[in-house]
Amino acid sequence: MKSERTSKILGLALFVVLIGWILFLSIVSERKGVDEQVKLIKITGNTLLNENDYLVFAKLSDAGAYKGLTLPVIKSRMEKHPYVQRADVEFSGNNTVHINLIEKKIKAVLISKNEMFLSSDNFEILPLIPYAKVSGFPVISNLNNNELLRKNETFKTEGLVEAYKIIDAVGLIDADLSKKLSEINLRGGGDIILLFSGLKPPVILGKGDTAKKMVAFDQLLALDSSQKDMVMNSSYIDLRFQDEIFLGNSDNTGLTE
Repeated sequence: MKSERTSKILGLALFVVLIGWILFLSIVSERKGVDEQVKLIKITGNTLLNENDYLVFAKLSDAGAYKGLTLPVIKSRMEKHPYVQRADVEFSGNNTVHINLIEKKIKAVLISKNEMFLSSDNFEILPLIPYAKVSGFPVISNLNNNELLRKNETFKTEGLVEAYKIIDAVGLIDADLSKKLSEINLRGGGDIILLFSGLKPPVILGKGDTAKKMVAFDQLLALDSSQKDMVMNSSYIDLRFQDEIFLGNSDNTGLTE
């Protein structure tokens, strides 16, 4: 009876020691893996800024300051960047921390007076940071309510919603044409004018029936070479008329900025 009791006590003691040892190894391993051994941080998934720009923002560019870092701290710093939606951080071995960034989806560059901003797909207004790679995004100019436009706030107006519809419609109709869409001039609520790189005449879109008008415009650009020359050499392309496209032969569109 005494022997059986002693055996149970010894078994329990060994179990407690084993659990304690496992916890100790886990804590030591985590400290060595993150606090003491981080020598390199790598970033993937970035397109708007290069890797060093993100590291500088998060104060992670100096390897000499890595001591004491934890994965949660690294994640928190990266997710404070205005362009970052989420940062997935893991210790990948070889003294390296890997950060995979999921950036916010940028829709366009906004021009307000002398300032430029980025606008995300959910209408969040973001600052335009130097060296940001934004050449592939269309510019939206002459918005209404410019005085309400502020960094790091949501800005969703009727004009901006219409501009987003235009961007989406062009992208769905013709991917190549979408890359050439350079500016959407909202004209403060007037008839919208579009500019495309490689296309001399501006396109007067007007308002409404956006998808239908863009389909007609895409078909216009697909004409044979002789007819296309007429389009390319016109002063402007007017899509405001029902079931008709008007090619202007003078600079007088009757429109003002």
